[in-house]
Amino acid sequence: MRSDKIKKGVNAAPQRSLLYALGLTEEEMKRPFIGIVSSRNDIVPGHMNLDKIVEAVKQGVSMAGGVPIVFPAIAVCDGIAMGHEGMKYSLVTRELIADSTEAMATAHPFDGLVMVPNCDKNVPGLLMAAARLNIPSVFVSGGPMLAGKLAGEKISYSNISEAVSRNRTGEITDSELCEYENKACPTCGSCSGMFTANSMNCLTEVLGMGLPGNGTIPAVYASRLRLAKQAGMKIMELVKKDIKPCDIMVKEAFENALAIDMALGCSTNSMLHLPAIAHECGIRLDLDLANEISKKTPNLCHLAPAGNHYVEDLNEAGGIGAVMKEISKLGLLHTKLMTCTGKTVGENIRDSKIMDEEVIRPVSDPYSETGGIAVLKGNLAPEGCVVKKAAVASEMMCHKGSARVFDCEEDALEAIYGDRIHAGDVIVIRYEGPKGGPGMREMLNPTSAIMGSGLGNCVALITDGRFSGATRGAAIGHVSPEAAVGGNIALIREGDMIEINIPENEIRILVGDEELEVRRKEWKPRKPRITKGYLARYARSVTSGSTGAVLE
Repeated sequence: MRSDKIKKGVNAAPQRSLLYALGLTEEEMKRPFIGIVSSRNDIVPGHMNLDKIVEAVKQGVSMAGGVPIVFPAIAVCDGIAMGHEGMKYSLVTRELIADSTEAMATAHPFDGLVMVPNCDKNVPGLLMAAARLNIPSVFVSGGPMLAGKLAGEKISYSNISEAVSRNRTGEITDSELCEYENKACPTCGSCSGMFTANSMNCLTEVLGMGLPGNGTIPAVYASRLRLAKQAGMKIMELVKKDIKPCDIMVKEAFENALAIDMALGCSTNSMLHLPAIAHECGIRLDLDLANEISKKTPNLCHLAPAGNHYVEDLNEAGGIGAVMKEISKLGLLHTKLMTCTGKTVGENIRDSKIMDEEVIRPVSDPYSETGGIAVLKGNLAPEGCVVKKAAVASEMMCHKGSARVFDCEEDALEAIYGDRIHAGDVIVIRYEGPKGGPGMREMLNPTSAIMGSGLGNCVALITDGRFSGATRGAAIGHVSPEAAVGGNIALIREGDMIEINIPENEIRILVGDEELEVRRKEWKPRKPRITKGYLARYARSVTSGSTGAVLE
């Protein structure tokens, strides 16, 4: 056992002394030490219930003969951080989470780990740590929030975001806005649509690192606690069999994740996180692969913000297993891969079936023949950019319009609210990438303002920043190379024509190469917005969004 180095032999006497100070017994010293990484805190609604999940995990570990030992990971709520300087700290915490977990699990050599995250950066951060440490690990999230209800309709966080703009334009009253804010997020858990947190929890299940149900069982259900106990018991089996994350997260597992990502219509942030997790596994996940898989994979689900179904509906309709089983009918799934259940993908989904074809459509009747996410390339984004095409109106799939150029999110938002954006425009928000932001902020406020102002079917937004999973509309992010390193997005001028063709995966500035070269010679790098602290160090080390914004 890895923990023997601090438990056995004469030289380990000082370590044993400190372990006894914890109240451990001689009997416990003979058992595997299982680290439980808890993202629980009092500020993130998705994490406020993790104390109950952790207690259930501890019971499961103890029942199976292990010693559960809890240590923390930080968590930022993207919704609370949205629209101010706090959002610069969201993506960057992914690396802090991975690094600190690596440090804790190496300094205190655990025999296995149970990861208990729930929200946007914690799930990928802990998956990165699991791959880097490569000791037996299993994930159990805190679960999704239930959808809110207003006037007999289900609503979620994305509705309250768009309601702000509707209020500003006079479409709804202050009291109606107050109703939205009181009812949109009714329980603990990760926000109820197929936003980034739920996307990554579902994909953790697909990768084979979470037990069946990890992505969809609601936070407030007793079955979530039973799942946590099962995870605690399962880690003991993984330790005994020495099944490690890199045995599970092989290249074909990432191909499975991309296929189900396309079928579900997940957040565009998955196109940042999957390459970063693969990088830790020693696998290069080229974004071109996403388009190859998308061409073959039908989009079967339209969950919020793309449609009116929620993760609780997906759970009742058969969950991730049912989606995987349906996609496997097309031969698009690697079913012989090992998973954290100790069984193969095929064995896990053998008995799965669709219970509601309105929520999970059969492959014979998909929402579209191709997947829910597209990577676009062209002279505007030579290394690529990403759009959640499942949430784009049909009339915006092909669009040509005049560039309205802004060098930060705030200026663009002011223009939208100031009625300076008009039908046909293409809003360009730059210098918000991983280095330029720094931190690659999410642009939910501008996209919500566009939708709430009734411009969603006639205005596109392009940025080297990124988008919340709650975003819908022709919102194209992760433009790479970013403006801060001299990417072509930095050369766009007010009034330039931009052409977007999502079906053909193309995005172009309609400006000649010679003119772009003239502009490039005139372009000068901007001074860093932040020059000290963690963000300054991050900006110096972070790579392109096209490679997952990992650190060099």
